[in-house]
Amino acid sequence: MHRLNSIRLNHSKNTAGIEAVRLPVPAYVKIPMSMHMGAPCTPLVKKGDTVLVGQKIGDTDAFFSAPVHSSVSGTVKDVSDYRLINGMVCKAVEIETDGQQTLCECTPPEITDRESFIKAVRESGICGLGGAGFPTHIKLNPKGEIDTLIINAAECEPYITSDYRQMIERPENVLGGIRLVMKYLGIPKAVFAIESNKPDAIAEFRKLTGNEPEIEVYQLPSTYPQGAEKVLIHSTTGRVVMEGQLPSDQKVIVMNVSTAAFIYKYTQTGVPLVNRRITVEGSAVGKPCNVIAPIGTMVSELLKFAETDTENVKKLIAGGPMMGACLINAETPVVKTSNSFLADSDYTEPVTTACIRCGRCVRACSMNLMPLEIEKAYKRKDTAALQSLKLGLCMNCGACTYVCPANRKLAETNQLAKAFLPKKK
Repeated sequence: MHRLNSIRLNHSKNTAGIEAVRLPVPAYVKIPMSMHMGAPCTPLVKKGDTVLVGQKIGDTDAFFSAPVHSSVSGTVKDVSDYRLINGMVCKAVEIETDGQQTLCECTPPEITDRESFIKAVRESGICGLGGAGFPTHIKLNPKGEIDTLIINAAECEPYITSDYRQMIERPENVLGGIRLVMKYLGIPKAVFAIESNKPDAIAEFRKLTGNEPEIEVYQLPSTYPQGAEKVLIHSTTGRVVMEGQLPSDQKVIVMNVSTAAFIYKYTQTGVPLVNRRITVEGSAVGKPCNVIAPIGTMVSELLKFAETDTENVKKLIAGGPMMGACLINAETPVVKTSNSFLADSDYTEPVTTACIRCGRCVRACSMNLMPLEIEKAYKRKDTAALQSLKLGLCMNCGACTYVCPANRKLAETNQLAKAFLPKKK
């Protein structure tokens, strides 16, 4: 099988051996009504209402969406406009906590067939926990036949270990979720794809699936970006997801390992998605750790818990150093897709110089794109050239920027170019 281009990074999995601990309940949370791809929810509560943990506080009739639930018990302080990291504005529910974490009447859903399973998944509020936030109930309801479920356990970005801790701490939830998806969607085979830099997790899952030949534990090379959906599909099956296609067009569903674990836990408890397992790391962090935090908790609370030197944070990233988004400040809430926050005190802005046409960006690109040519076409605002250069295949993995000796912001330019292109109807 032809191996796609990749790069090697320093993994820096410094928190791999640190068990996740529960963050103390914060004084308040702010829960945005948009934490996933698709339509934002409409708030179901108003100022002054009392809410419980797991209570639905946002929903919509839109197909491409997922409901939102309260992560705390307390009183609604406000429902106001909130600007997301991507610049979009949605409503957010701010809740003053009572410290009791009183659970609403959550009962395990009654699941008897595929339809009731997908309905339960939607009601849980789950979306892809690997970063993209694609509503899971939609992913689990493809139009065509699926013959392979791929569980993305690569966690290829440096520093992040939240998925790894999920695998080590609750492997039974992961496998339970895999079995449920296979059962109710009628998928005959699952591939548990995990990088070679996690040997203890590989050994554990091979042991646990020893009597289940339909679940293959597939060891990936520890190169970047192994966890990217199209790369993962090619690495494990040899299939190629073409531009404009979905994985389901290649008879594959890809699911993040933490997403699978949550689905099983929800079917056993009925408690919707209200917490996230998160890595807190970086040179400004005094006590790097993994925490389990209520959705809506301010990042400042996580940094405080991790004994961060907040006065000297020069760069704060939500996510990993390759694909994460820079935050303006720490008064930003944890959302469904949060898996890591990195606080750096050593960062200096690199100086961009002229391109020396070395071709490193081309050799680093898993999709065999030409980032330099895309940059030139974008500066010319040449729509036809951008389309012929297959810009739509860019995954924003950041490999091109990482290898560029001239420090050109190629990945950033690719995203600006994508936004510039007219949307296909």
